[in-house]
Amino acid sequence: MSVALDPAATYRQEAAELLEQLEETLLDLEINPSGEGLVDKAFRALHTIKGSGAMFGFSAVAGFTHHLETAFDAVRSGKRLVTPELVSLTLASLDHIKSLIESPESADPAVGQALLDGLQQTTSGGAVVSAAPTPAAPVVEVDDPTQPRTWRIRIKLAEQVMCCGTNPLLLLNELRELGECTVTALTDGVPVLEIMDPVACYLTWDVVLTTLRPKRDIEDVFIFVADDARLSIESMQPEPTELRLGQILVQRGDVAAEVVENLMAKHQPLGAMLVQEGQTSPDRVNSALAEQQHVRAKAAPVEAAASVRVPAERLDSLMDQVGELVIAQARLRQIAAGLDDITLRANAEELERLVSDLRDTAVGIRMLPIGTLFGRFRRVVRDLSQSLSKQVALVTEGEETELDKTVIESLNDPLVHLIRNCIDHGLEAPEERQRLGKPVEGTVRLSAVHAGAQVLITIVDDGRGLDRDAIRRKAEERGLLAPGAAASDSDLFSFIFHPGFSTAKQLSSVSGRGVGMDVVRKAIDALRGSIEVDSVAGQGTTITLRLPLTLAIIDGLLVRIGDGRYVVPLAAVDECVDLPPEHEVLRNGRQLINLRGDMVPFVRLRDFFNVPGAAEGYQKIVIAAIGTNRIGLVVDHVIGQYQTVIKSLSRLLDHVPYFSGATILGDGSVALIIDIPELVRRVEMRERVDA
Repeated sequence: MSVALDPAATYRQEAAELLEQLEETLLDLEINPSGEGLVDKAFRALHTIKGSGAMFGFSAVAGFTHHLETAFDAVRSGKRLVTPELVSLTLASLDHIKSLIESPESADPAVGQALLDGLQQTTSGGAVVSAAPTPAAPVVEVDDPTQPRTWRIRIKLAEQVMCCGTNPLLLLNELRELGECTVTALTDGVPVLEIMDPVACYLTWDVVLTTLRPKRDIEDVFIFVADDARLSIESMQPEPTELRLGQILVQRGDVAAEVVENLMAKHQPLGAMLVQEGQTSPDRVNSALAEQQHVRAKAAPVEAAASVRVPAERLDSLMDQVGELVIAQARLRQIAAGLDDITLRANAEELERLVSDLRDTAVGIRMLPIGTLFGRFRRVVRDLSQSLSKQVALVTEGEETELDKTVIESLNDPLVHLIRNCIDHGLEAPEERQRLGKPVEGTVRLSAVHAGAQVLITIVDDGRGLDRDAIRRKAEERGLLAPGAAASDSDLFSFIFHPGFSTAKQLSSVSGRGVGMDVVRKAIDALRGSIEVDSVAGQGTTITLRLPLTLAIIDGLLVRIGDGRYVVPLAAVDECVDLPPEHEVLRNGRQLINLRGDMVPFVRLRDFFNVPGAAEGYQKIVIAAIGTNRIGLVVDHVIGQYQTVIKSLSRLLDHVPYFSGATILGDGSVALIIDIPELVRRVEMRERVDA
């Protein structure tokens, strides 16, 4: 199947990645203005956005970005310094570039002009580096033993070196033992045969060496011949794949830069022209070409293996097809179980193993590191801290933790709401923190970790914590809690997720209207996750999100209630036990079971779902965990573990509570997937009404 590529869409996608990378680089520059390579990284990103924009017809983007590129070129050349004003203006300019790319017709030219004026004023202000000559600081090369480096080496041994017992070939072989090595012999100095000394060494060698070893190990190869030899060892510049033939020859000192520029204007092969003009020898051109091929060969495999760009629609289609294959495999397993055919059963078991591996692979392809999401919040925290006049540090942990791309895409808005509330309501003003003996700079810690088939995302602040008394008063005012009724911290904190619930004494530009936290809960519930809140007065608040790894295929526990079959997400199941009638305890209208000394509330799903008839024999109770709380779900029969392909319910069934989706069983029938958080919420609402 051929897919037509839209160049504009391709540019938008690549530009979005570059802008995200550029935003990260600018935030790093704001913290560390002298950070090594950060300015060059920002300049390259701007240059690529500008060049590709001009190529694909985004002339407004290219024109605007050109001014940013000029400013960072001045910084790169040392004429200007990185200042907070420059970073702020550049970040605002990135927002304008996004609007020029995504919706150019709605982009305001006045905004762009104001940004350019501010940029001009900033770069022409007092942040000029003195042009007076200053002594150059010594350059200290630090070798990173974990990263290979590429070295350019030129060796010209003394003519009589072989008379002293030195074999140049052995020296070259020692270099080859240090790493990936390309050697080119230069024969410029070889005289005509009539005057040649047979024991003299006339050759010069150009060597390109990629190695993990430090420079001193390369120098040690020539320790016994260095006094009489001409030896040059230079570290290659960053990103050597960008070097052209002319640049290599100029850097080596083989050709003058002016000669290369003049010949390039003729638009003919440079190497051939240099040789024809007598500017250099064929050997030196071949040596430069060998260096170019060496660095390209070393870089190509890494670049090719880095990633493969695949449209999200193809991943979704692949997951759908794998889901259908899982359903077909379940059907085959059921058929094989009903036939007395050993070969068919063996093949069904082998297919089940292969389908399981394929499912894991397909799910793995959809996985993305959550660091791609965490990185976006640095800008959010920076802008909020400035608008609220607070000093805030964002600390992230577990960025390598992987989640399904659909989950990550759905997490952006909930996490933004939570971080905003932490900064606005949680963290005190700098003066108050100083009075309380806390660091003036508040901390918001965002972390992620795998926990079985779930991922736990935690947002922690070191602020004032939740006001229990204020929450209780507000809950009693709104009729959510009876006056004087006992309520645990968990119950009190859960009230903040009710629509319109807010204890803020004054509104801010960020929050305070009670809008947002209910949206957070709905979004997390839609992801079949749960949310927990814990807080210590004066020390801060911890919010934990528990989320499934994927939304496409899950492991479930298949149960039967009457004639219907249902699926309970296995990640929420703690255990299954019998429910003898004599173990039931009623307390305040709630049914409880004593489970090894722990009183666990339970609900009879047969009664809750209005299933007609009576249960046969002993019923089973499935103990499910919702955060730190547990609830029992009474069912007629536990069938067993089932690989569940999640299908969305139709719009006609959107109003049906308790269920988050459905799956197709091996016999073609449908089993509904129980939405445990929603079920628990409905049970609590019914109990409050009955009370």
